Amino acid sequence: MEILLAAIILGSLGFIFGVGLAFASKKLAVSVDPKLTEVQHLLPGANCGACGNPGCFGFAENLVSGKSVIDSCRVCNDESREKIAKILGLALEKQHKKIATLHCNGGLKVKDKYLYDGVSDCITANLVLGGQKSCVFACLGFGTCVKSCPFGAIIMSPEALPVIDKVKCRSCNKCVLVCPKKLFSLVSINNPVFVACSSHDSGREVKSVCPVGCIACKICERTCRFDAIHVIDNLAVIDYHKCTSCKECVGVCPAKTIRIRE
Repeated sequence: MEILLAAIILGSLGFIFGVGLAFASKKLAVSVDPKLTEVQHLLPGANCGACGNPGCFGFAENLVSGKSVIDSCRVCNDESREKIAKILGLALEKQHKKIATLHCNGGLKVKDKYLYDGVSDCITANLVLGGQKSCVFACLGFGTCVKSCPFGAIIMSPEALPVIDKVKCRSCNKCVLVCPKKLFSLVSINNPVFVACSSHDSGREVKSVCPVGCIACKICERTCRFDAIHVIDNLAVIDYHKCTSCKECVGVCPAKTIRIRE
């Protein structure tokens, strides 16, 4: 009888608790906007944080509430962006894909000023006298950008330079932010011409440490028929609002610093 009584009591308690939980789940349920679920499923799910939100769910919440705009997600593809805009009833401006672009072509060609034997990390190496390269603007070659890329879009070349896969690149901006030398920028895929150097040293100083750096000769500036490139503070700078990608500057650059994205 004691065992039977205990079983009845436990069964009754289980039933009461079950009814209580079922009631609570109905009474305390938080209503979820169906748009939130739809938008979340259309986001890439990378949780890269490039939009400034704590993951894709946080971004979806802010999108639905109107606190964020679709363009804040650089990773989202055009098809998903269009679907999200339709769900939220928003007008969407067509954008061209941007590609992470490295503004350095030195790598192993740049002389070393000392032998670095520490942690294989660009940020750490940069703390030691600005890195081991004689050019203070040069890529240090330890691949911190490779480790930071959530899409596997960057690999290191035999020349110890990052190579960006333009198909895999989602312009999340991670490499731009992590590089201690600030050598990356996001450039439209429609602008294949870029300056593979970031040095502001004089031409003489550049030539003494790197054979492929900008020497501020201004030949590109004089050659451009569209006034789209100017040497500013010893470095050639392209104005992509004027550039037609005619590639004439690429052909005349004596140091082969102005390049075409492959």
